[in-house]
Amino acid sequence: MQPVRDDELLTVPEAMARLKIGRSALYDLLRTRRLASLTIGRARRIPAHALADYVQHHLEEAA
Repeated sequence: MQPVRDDELLTVPEAMARLKIGRSALYDLLRTRRLASLTIGRARRIPAHALADYVQHHLEEAA
C-alpha cells in the first residue's frame, strides 16, 4: 500500500485497488455513505483520508 497523503484524491479504480474490493462493492459503500466522496464535474473522487477512516472504523469494530 502506498503512503497516504491527507489531501490526496483517489479515482474509483485507485480506491478499489487500495481496499481490494470490486466496483460494485465500492459503489455500495459510496451509495450508503459509509465511505465519503465528492464529485468534480462528472468524476467521482474519494479522499485518501476517507479510506483510512473507513479502515480504522472497521478495525475498531472488530476489536
